[in-house]
Amino acid sequence: MSFEDKLTEGEFCIPECDECKKIVWPPSEICSHCFGNVHLKEGDFEGKIMEFSRQNDQYFCIVEFENTIKIMAKISVTPEIGKSVKISKCGISDGNYFFQVI
Repeated sequence: MSFEDKLTEGEFCIPECDECKKIVWPPSEICSHCFGNVHLKEGDFEGKIMEFSRQNDQYFCIVEFENTIKIMAKISVTPEIGKSVKISKCGISDGNYFFQVI
């Protein structure tokens, strides 16, 4: 199953190379470092807020996972730089990835 298939099901997975164990981001089925096959690590991953912004009454933040992956996510509470968060909701809407953290 691909990264996008999992995301469509509302599950965030981290693509990792079977050979060199590097995180592959953006997601791909082949490692960009050693060309090995990639598998999807499943779990309840914790990330760290790196930056945030506010537009109207909504907050958006850049969250880093595994010291490698950075995503933009909505957050419903006032964010704090360095705070640990987890993905509460994710998916694909109109061809775009979306993430929400708590």
